Amino acid sequence: MNKRTALMLCLLVIGTFSFAQEKPTKPKTFKYGKISLEEFDTKVSGVDSAASAIALFDVGKGYFELSPKTGDFVYVFERHTRYKIINKTGYDYANLELQFYKQNTDETKLDYMEAATYNLEGGKIVPSKLSKDAKFSEKQDKNYTLKKFALPNVKEGSIVEYKYRISSDFIFTLRSWYFQRAIPTLYSEYDITIPEYYKYKVNAAGYVYLNPTRDITNQSFFINGQAINLQSVHLHYQAENIPGLKQENYITTMEDYVSKVGFELSSITIPGQVYREFTSSWPKIVKGLKDEENFGSFINKRGHSKTILKDILKGETKPDTVMQLIFDYVKNNIKWNDDYNMYTSETNPKTIFEKKTGNTADINLCLLNLLTEANITASPVLLSTRGNGAHPGMPMLTEFNNVIIQAEIGDKMILLDATDKDHTTDLIAYNNLNHQGLKVNLKDENATWISTEENRLSKRNINLMLTLSKENKLSGKLYLASTHYEALNRRDKYRSATNETDFLKSYKTDKPGLGIQNYKVQDLDNLNAPLIETMDVMLEDNVEEAGNLAYFTPLLFERTKENPFKLEERKFPVDFAFPTEENYRITVDFPKGYQLDKTPKNEKIIVPNDVASFTFIFAAEENKIMITSKISIKKATFSPEEYYDLKELFKNIVRKQAEQIVFKKS
Repeated sequence: MNKRTALMLCLLVIGTFSFAQEKPTKPKTFKYGKISLEEFDTKVSGVDSAASAIALFDVGKGYFELSPKTGDFVYVFERHTRYKIINKTGYDYANLELQFYKQNTDETKLDYMEAATYNLEGGKIVPSKLSKDAKFSEKQDKNYTLKKFALPNVKEGSIVEYKYRISSDFIFTLRSWYFQRAIPTLYSEYDITIPEYYKYKVNAAGYVYLNPTRDITNQSFFINGQAINLQSVHLHYQAENIPGLKQENYITTMEDYVSKVGFELSSITIPGQVYREFTSSWPKIVKGLKDEENFGSFINKRGHSKTILKDILKGETKPDTVMQLIFDYVKNNIKWNDDYNMYTSETNPKTIFEKKTGNTADINLCLLNLLTEANITASPVLLSTRGNGAHPGMPMLTEFNNVIIQAEIGDKMILLDATDKDHTTDLIAYNNLNHQGLKVNLKDENATWISTEENRLSKRNINLMLTLSKENKLSGKLYLASTHYEALNRRDKYRSATNETDFLKSYKTDKPGLGIQNYKVQDLDNLNAPLIETMDVMLEDNVEEAGNLAYFTPLLFERTKENPFKLEERKFPVDFAFPTEENYRITVDFPKGYQLDKTPKNEKIIVPNDVASFTFIFAAEENKIMITSKISIKKATFSPEEYYDLKELFKNIVRKQAEQIVFKKS
């Protein structure tokens, strides 16, 4: 892999979207330091009325220059931005962080920086410039440095301004331009000019209309006194009155929905030099991976696999058992170091097994290495994790950040991810549930998109059998049963706790009045079975008295207290990652002399097409009540058009689960 084209910053993009918006006017111009009194009167309103700051403008420019030092093109990025701080929460917008990359003699560098805070004092605008002691550098690793800038005298109502220029020898991925952020933006503009020698894939994302324009312009570049005249592609994007992007529950990452443009190099055509094509097609990408020493070459180094495979298999030849034995060996012998990567950190699997630790590629490509040596048909599957964002689908290698394996056993296709001891075959990490992955066939040098959707329901069953005393205290048994991802989550919490006492302490954190004794866990290591937890429980302060009445909320600490969907409308999907089902069942024996004065009614709510539902059933006999509450989310993803029905469903869940039972004491 050409290190010169290393990725400077991680680019997060998805497919192109547009959303209706008023078309902007002609491009505006802004002069550094020229602040108007009217800007101090800027206010936020409507959906952004709670914003902590507002971007008055954000203007960017990208272009290429010839380096007198190397004679190569360098990429130059300029930005000029201005914010008004509304309240103290917005003080962070007076701080700026920029990341810089260096490898050998190639680097990104800050050419200049101007910045100031402006305050209105006695009707006059008083500037406070960025001081030398407000600049900090932090070495992140051997390649990356983070530079931090903090403006002085920031107050509520201040205006802050930054203007800077960055040049970079790394031209494979150009800096993305973000038109949207958490706060509203009055005006955003990005202008980029690219010499004809370079062809870039251009990706736009988000829901704000960017009013793109494209034209051809003539440029002259000078080096050693000689002029080079070129035609260049000039791209211009512009948007106004952009609302702040509001955080919502059940998404992959907000980066999937923020409005932005990004650029990745596709090819270089320089007169007198060999035409170079980078990521123009999947077959070309796969060929590059096949020859990559930290990918294809790594997989094919199977000397160590021959040595250890006999001890792993012990004569076993049945394909599904062979796969299971190899999977168990890898996940139990190499510990994940929390680093996602599609390339291994070493060039030989033997080194990884000796270190006993590694990134996701180290672990899963070692798994593939062993499976291949054992004659199990298997392939790497490239992924962009949920935290990294959705892949745009076009041939762009840099949008992937992880790799898992797909094995073929008979007519079954099984996804494997050996980065966690509690993973089973066909149960990959939660962060990998990003809907699709690219299955790579290194032998035939092609690739196919496959689904990574999880269709099985992950169930969480809560069963409480309690007795209510005349002192209005509850005691009895609690049974928890979890499957698939719900079980994986519980196992992870149990194993990551210092000890069982700390685990139970954490469990009780949001459950006031709960006491636990005789806790037992069953099938902790039997990963294909549900995880079963049992305990004796005592509950205080969960029954309220008022005269001869006792009020009891039977869903206790398991009820859904607020609707996770708060927006009136939602422009992006609701993503649960996997289908879920929560079953809550409680039986309560209450004392003689207590009579039921008020009880909830049975209710069932079904979302159109039965893709989600809620059932609430109440029953009573003699001195016993029984309640069942069931929430079913039968698919992982809901479209924006289904949002309202889902919002209404949870609105009713909150309402119903909050209903009380009232006892009258005789």
